Amino acid sequence: MPGTLMAALDSQGVTVPFPIQAATLPNSLGGRDVLGRGRTGSGKTLAFGLALLARTAGRRAEAGQPLALVLVPTRELAQQVTEALTPYARSVHLRLATVVGGMPAGRQTAALRNGSEVLVATPGRLKDLIDRGHCRLDQVAVTVLDEADQMTDMGFMPQVTALLDQVRPGGQRMLFSATLDRNVDLLVRRYLNDPVVHSVDPSAGAVTTMEHHVLHVHGADKHAATTEIAARDGRVILFLDTKHAVDRLTEHLLSSGVRAAALHGGKSQPQRTRTLAQFKSGHVSVLVATNVAARGIHVDNLDLVVNVDPPTDHKDYLHRGGRTARAGRSGSVVTLVTPGQRRSMTRLMAAAGVVPQTTQVRPGEEALRRITGAQAPSGIPVVIAAPAPERRRKRAADSRGRRRPAAMTGQAPAGSSASGVAA
Repeated sequence: MPGTLMAALDSQGVTVPFPIQAATLPNSLGGRDVLGRGRTGSGKTLAFGLALLARTAGRRAEAGQPLALVLVPTRELAQQVTEALTPYARSVHLRLATVVGGMPAGRQTAALRNGSEVLVATPGRLKDLIDRGHCRLDQVAVTVLDEADQMTDMGFMPQVTALLDQVRPGGQRMLFSATLDRNVDLLVRRYLNDPVVHSVDPSAGAVTTMEHHVLHVHGADKHAATTEIAARDGRVILFLDTKHAVDRLTEHLLSSGVRAAALHGGKSQPQRTRTLAQFKSGHVSVLVATNVAARGIHVDNLDLVVNVDPPTDHKDYLHRGGRTARAGRSGSVVTLVTPGQRRSMTRLMAAAGVVPQTTQVRPGEEALRRITGAQAPSGIPVVIAAPAPERRRKRAADSRGRRRPAAMTGQAPAGSSASGVAA
């Protein structure tokens, strides 16, 4: 590995590799194709990122022709990968661009036009930019598929294969995934050449620093129990099935005195980015989310994840739970289960390889407090204000609107009809 990369690792306090990094880097630095299986939070990003940067260092990209590509399923994961790799890319003078849906395409096309050696992208937006002639993949010598199982689960398989067919033949391919099911196996067979296989931390159920609790609640008690858990001291992510349920619970929590914010696919990308930043900073203590947050979100020192609505798939359970107990830290995953859900939950836990502690709980009782830190909310409604820069922009826009001539009222701003391609 280049000495400048080693120095960057040292300056970031990274001195001992995680198991997935120690297992894969000798092969990936040597140019071998790698198939890495490791649970979310196990250090996969640096496992592939350091090799990709080391093997690309010293080369310069032409306009619209990246030299290395990381494909990810969601915008949040793209941003996380970009943030994780940026200090290391700078150390070896590589330019990094992020291409995702839900954001204006202009800045992304400008980054490609100026030349970016490393491209982090979601399949939908990348395909769109290629179709418009802003990007070509024939110079890509190192390709990474991150969270490949979710890409196939989300229906991206046709786009992913179309993109992989465009990268340079004979280049290095690395595929990282928490699970290696049938669809991922098709990608491996078609695109990886004699890959070295490394499997580390195969499931969240095997993580000894993570506790799993199933809390049996009566249907009539579930809402009150959820509210008390949300009012705990410390951050928590609450997972629900639908956007509507997320918005409804968030409004209830805010009116109860809990600093909560909603995160789901119906929010714009700037809203989602802002909400995550508020949660990471502690400005918001409760993130109420659909499965959009189950992957690709890293929050330091998050010690509790609650499945208010139990997931229907064991992979969703593992990825929701993977938001806590990351990088060797401890954490708990709590699932609220009503009587009619008990049988399906038992099957799901068995498929996930998890043996949970099961407890009957009621709101206000000691068992709920002991396991989750639940407490009564203040009952004083709270309002989560947008960060200062956002408020200043809004005030500026309002004042511009007041100054606008009457004849201009109702005229759509230029470019307002442009729509982004979903990630």
